[in-house]
Amino acid sequence: MTKLVYFAWVRERIGKAEEEISLPAEVVTVGDLLSHLKGLGEEYEAALQFPEAIRVAINMEHADHDEPIAGAREIGLFPPMTGG
Repeated sequence: MTKLVYFAWVRERIGKAEEEISLPAEVVTVGDLLSHLKGLGEEYEAALQFPEAIRVAINMEHADHDEPIAGAREIGLFPPMTGG
């Protein structure tokens, strides 16, 4: 099981703050994860319709979309942040 944590409007569109899911073997990278999640329902597709805009953290460290997720205890998904 992999713990996913959703932040800001990603959380609002999916409708939950976090969940634990089992990932299929073919989900190897962050990009694979985003593609897989988009297929889980309308709310996921709405939240992830522009996957290139989604920022991801693996075990609380920022990760690129081509980074492997093997061994991840927690994966956070969040929209781009702006300064203020």
